[in-house]
Amino acid sequence: MTTPTARLIETEYRLGAHNYKPLDVVLSRGEGVHVWDIEGNRYLDCLSAYSAVNQGHCHPRILAAMVEQAGKLTLTSRAFRNDQLALFYEEIAALTGSHKVLPMNSGAEAVETAIKAVRKWGYEVKGVPADKAEIIVCANNFHGRTIGIVGFSTDPDARTGFGPFAPGFVTVPFGDIDALRAAITENTVAFLIEPIQGEAGVLIPPAGYFPAVRELCTAHGVTLILDEIQTGLGRTGRLLAEEHEGIEADVTLVGKALSGGFYPVSAVLSNSEVLGVLKPGQHGSTFGGNPLACAIARAALKVLVEEDMIGNSARMGERFMDGLEGIRSNIIKEVRGRGLMLAVELDPAAGGARKYCEALKARGILAKDTHGDTIRIAPPLVITEDQVDWALEQFEAVLRD
Repeated sequence: MTTPTARLIETEYRLGAHNYKPLDVVLSRGEGVHVWDIEGNRYLDCLSAYSAVNQGHCHPRILAAMVEQAGKLTLTSRAFRNDQLALFYEEIAALTGSHKVLPMNSGAEAVETAIKAVRKWGYEVKGVPADKAEIIVCANNFHGRTIGIVGFSTDPDARTGFGPFAPGFVTVPFGDIDALRAAITENTVAFLIEPIQGEAGVLIPPAGYFPAVRELCTAHGVTLILDEIQTGLGRTGRLLAEEHEGIEADVTLVGKALSGGFYPVSAVLSNSEVLGVLKPGQHGSTFGGNPLACAIARAALKVLVEEDMIGNSARMGERFMDGLEGIRSNIIKEVRGRGLMLAVELDPAAGGARKYCEALKARGILAKDTHGDTIRIAPPLVITEDQVDWALEQFEAVLRD
């Protein structure tokens, strides 16, 4: 007899585009670190919707803010002002030290916005000749799925069959300061980089790399853009991952956890010089900065700070990391991570990470494979010691077996 789960999966496969390959679990409810499938089975979420649910599923304070605002005013477009936008600006600027804020919806929109703004800055402020602006990016980057962004991806799955692509991007290896130095020209307007490459498998650059990047960008008048859409807002045990490196970006991109998983909200955080080049009519979004989004984002930021989720991320991340490193298994090649952004890379001889994710699912853990041999681990920042220890028991059982 066909189960409800099987029927929904079949319908999804039959009617939906096959642009994802999810684990075969159909979720219907979430609370804190846990989610439940339609058959009542409970799982510990170790992905957090790619760090969009840092505050935990259905956080009651964010939910209350969303419901309250939804009963008042949801959308005006930016043709008119609303009473939440200025407060959102004020609070996120104070928290991050930003001078200008431009709200958008998705992370990819924030990336596209930064690209537009920094090119315009290059022409109008730096004096780069028209249509000659260059932006340096890193190999194995992940910044989104729009046609503009996949054009500078090095992932064949992301870009094959979608050209032609926009020019103006130069690719260098991640973590290689000499390659960056060699790539900078008089037409370079920005260096766009993730502090930790998440989709590539939680790749952390060598010590000293980012201070050297900051110095190089400053010396050459190059705007440093940090994509903190996954790494930011507590995921690595600091508000922003740049804090681990002792630097400040010129432009910082945030999204995902900016709404705690309730609504698409992103933002470009910048100095006045870069975002100051945009004038009325030159960029916008019908939904960007809408009152519902702003009210949700304000609540999401408040609980992140007031409930010490960032500190908990640092403490629980260290506990999780120590536990993973303590697993004795000949299939584990490397354990990497910072805060609660973790990864276990398996030996290629293990036969790929997906089957281990499926085995973890059977034991009540939802994690996701990436780049073939790596298991990504990123639970909500509200995870407790007991929950970390239980999760480690499941990882050890699967990886030792």
